[in-house]
Amino acid sequence: MLRTACWNIYRPVLSMKENSAPSVPVRRLPDWLKASLPSGKNYFRLKALTQKHGLNTVCESASCPNIGSCWSAGTLTLMILGDTCTRACRFCDVPTGHMRPPRREEPREVAEMLSHLDLKYVVITSVDRDDLPDGGADVWAETIQRVKETCPEIKVEALIPDFKGEASLIEKICRAKPDVLAHNLETVESLQFVVRPHCQYSWSLNTLRIASEKGPIVKSSLMLGLGEKREEVIESMRHLVEANCQILSLGQYLRPSKQHLEVVEYIHPDVFAEYKVIGESLGLGHVEAGPLVRSSYHADMQAQNLMDLRT
Repeated sequence: MLRTACWNIYRPVLSMKENSAPSVPVRRLPDWLKASLPSGKNYFRLKALTQKHGLNTVCESASCPNIGSCWSAGTLTLMILGDTCTRACRFCDVPTGHMRPPRREEPREVAEMLSHLDLKYVVITSVDRDDLPDGGADVWAETIQRVKETCPEIKVEALIPDFKGEASLIEKICRAKPDVLAHNLETVESLQFVVRPHCQYSWSLNTLRIASEKGPIVKSSLMLGLGEKREEVIESMRHLVEANCQILSLGQYLRPSKQHLEVVEYIHPDVFAEYKVIGESLGLGHVEAGPLVRSSYHADMQAQNLMDLRT
């Protein structure tokens, strides 16, 4: 069922003091951010298969702490359109540099590789390709179409760039009929220029709004711990509801290297729990919130809950 919360539940959460959770020294990694090493038969099977077929997974390249649980459940995240980005977001470890032309055979190869992996759910994402006239939208649409044709049993989540909010490009991807269309807002409006200097908050909201009009379940994500204020997180959730976003992931920002933005604050798990209640009371269908949550964390289960409501 769609979770909602009435006002008498919502009001006490808003009235809690901002410092209600224990403060944590920024330089010390809290216990709640420690993850166990990945293991299990399915994890090692997927690892061997992705290596065999040359798949580029964000799970590995981003050293995601949830790789063990996700791969054991039969979900992974692929990255198309190369491994170099045209933007230099200050939280992201994907390199920026010389851009190679897209490989036209990539959509066919991705579909063929996935046909060997026995997956239930796949998240496909990409780097930003502002060097291309269509931002890579043609490759995106063809990749989704081929995966749906070759692997009809796999649910496809497309985690797309913002395409500068251009409706025709976003609509082209939606016509390929991904089950879920995701685009990450990443941070609150006041921090956009610091965190994503080549992006715009309005582009991201427009991307989600356009996608919501075309049928797929719409999803976004926010990183916390970059210096955002509590009221700004709540304001961003309101903006996402207004853009018809249905699923939101909230997780802790962790610094990939000394060249990236520093962590301003480690957010306590209790605060994530509060944000979940607030977000769902505002109208989000599902909020996945926790220190180790990433945009693709439990993506299959998040989406399935809303798919069941549509049937």
